[in-house]
Amino acid sequence: MRGSVSELDSARRGATPSVARLCAAIPAVLTVLFAVPDGTLAQQTASAHATTDDAHEVLAFERQVEEAVLRADVAFLDRVCASDFTYTHGDGWTTGGPILGVDTKSEWLASLSGRYAAREVDSQQVEIHGDVAITMGRVRARTGTANAVQRTFSFWYVRVYARREGAWTYLSHRTVHGPVYDD
Repeated sequence: MRGSVSELDSARRGATPSVARLCAAIPAVLTVLFAVPDGTLAQQTASAHATTDDAHEVLAFERQVEEAVLRADVAFLDRVCASDFTYTHGDGWTTGGPILGVDTKSEWLASLSGRYAAREVDSQQVEIHGDVAITMGRVRARTGTANAVQRTFSFWYVRVYARREGAWTYLSHRTVHGPVYDD
């Protein structure tokens, strides 16, 4: 068994005095770390569970947002987007070039009708910082309707959400790579 008491004893016998003292201190350090009387470890565990729950909640919310974008459900999106929401298109800014555009909330909502025939997110990741969530991922989409010329493309994004009055609000979208068209 790796790290067993007998290995520690052997290490102490053949080790320099400083290593022997370190080996002798390991059981005491472990006792202090795992016998936390004030419940700090329990609080950290509860906090980790809350963060995990928040992460799942944010990713589910982001999927709802994506479904609403595909359906052009402006009423839902108007409700869940902040009044100062911005949507930054294109990644030219990441290489010193111009961005394709920045939409305000009203401009972005007005642009959705008939815009997408398909849209899905993959490679999602989330960071939770209290009442702020940052997501990263990739959207794969197809433009237009069945009667129009369709183009398939993808882009990578970073999005910011904030929990306000107990509900997540969509604050900002920034394309960090793309769009990259398949054709």
